[in-house]
Amino acid sequence: MTSEVNHTPQGISATLASFALGLSLDAVPTVVRERAKHLLLDAIGLAYASQPADFTRVALEGLTALSAGDKAGATVIGRGQRLNTRDAMVMNGVLVHGLDFDDTHSRGVIHATASVLPCVFGVSELRGVDGAQTLAAYIAGMEAATRIGSVAKGGFHQVGFHPTGVVGIFGCTLAASRLLGLTAQQAAMAQGIALSMASGSLEFLQDGAWTKRLHPGWAAQSAFTAATMAAHGYIGASAPYEGRFGLFSSYLGEQRGNADLALATEGLGEQWQIEEVAIKPVPACHFTHAFADAGTALHKVWQQRGAKISELGDQVERIRVKVPEAVVKTVCEPVANKRRPANSYDAQFSVPYVVSSALIKGHFTLDELEPAALRNDAVLALAAKVEYEIDPASTFPRHYTGEVVLELRDGSTLAHREAINRGSADRPLSNAEIVEKYVANAARVLPQARVDKVRETVLALDRLPAGALQAVLGEAV
Repeated sequence: MTSEVNHTPQGISATLASFALGLSLDAVPTVVRERAKHLLLDAIGLAYASQPADFTRVALEGLTALSAGDKAGATVIGRGQRLNTRDAMVMNGVLVHGLDFDDTHSRGVIHATASVLPCVFGVSELRGVDGAQTLAAYIAGMEAATRIGSVAKGGFHQVGFHPTGVVGIFGCTLAASRLLGLTAQQAAMAQGIALSMASGSLEFLQDGAWTKRLHPGWAAQSAFTAATMAAHGYIGASAPYEGRFGLFSSYLGEQRGNADLALATEGLGEQWQIEEVAIKPVPACHFTHAFADAGTALHKVWQQRGAKISELGDQVERIRVKVPEAVVKTVCEPVANKRRPANSYDAQFSVPYVVSSALIKGHFTLDELEPAALRNDAVLALAAKVEYEIDPASTFPRHYTGEVVLELRDGSTLAHREAINRGSADRPLSNAEIVEKYVANAARVLPQARVDKVRETVLALDRLPAGALQAVLGEAV
């Protein structure tokens, strides 16, 4: 039975579908194409660094059980084994996002690569698509997801949703639609189907649950499902973004009045959001980075005064951190949890822990997430002295600002402000610095020859034949 209701796609979904399907890689500026490949390289380095983690082992065991009996034709990065396409997307998303060290589009507050990469990686392998088409689909998905995330102006976090899961599915749906050869009508319908699959709760912030790690890959596999259903004629909502119960009306709650729908399509094909994606120099929630760098800077100031770091805890009366109001629920509350994180995930979302670690050690790296580091008495004693206040001068979400003020027992103060977070679009890491980060992460599990081979392969993606990338990344660590 065919519905007589008018399901003609309209507005934003139709515009995004036309853009994603019509994008020519030749029309993408060379600097944008190169940056896109470096974003992929950064993500793939993280997929390797995640290999030894408990969450990787457990996730793979669960997804292998789900894939039992299915045709296992899809590559899992670094594992030397295959799962069915949708489960491989979930697993690759876990690998990229598991350490929370992956890129972030600042305005959209979204880890777009963590969802779009697993999606295009899987669909490209399924369809036998070459590297140039894979890269074009990735760019199309990134440009859409980042813009859709920007519409909310940081509002998703305020009402308990994780934008990477909730928004990532739409960028992935458009990327998958392109690779699956959908028409513009079908690609628009696929977004309407995806609306009923968008998900991602921030409840993990309460107890360090592993659920956030599933969000990007779940968005990828749900997008693949939505696009495939649309390809076979399934009808989706025609106004998934603007509708009365569309994405922003349903998911933003009291924040929906702040949404700006024009941002979803603004500058498509002219202003490239790929260039606005921030690379993380610190393995923690992006909202904490300014505090890690401020703590590191004050560590150096303390040493320059001729004082011993071991005396820091005794001489500091109180630590005031000035934070953007929009990030308080994520990285400052509940205060007791943030001052004494129970696990690595708690620590990555804790301004008190991050700034105290940086003050004591002069850096914040993956080593600060190890169990022994979480029990460091000196760090925890300082974290107990951290109090937050709202920063009226913050330029969030354009910049993830932060200021740390040490109030000393002698009545003096030491302060450092990071007005523009390192790695952001206005203070970007260079492509060479991204390569350095990739090498450091991949080398945790790969010999140097493999590190080099993967780097060379990823950076040549637009010149690779079908299957070449999967062949290299599929080798077991």
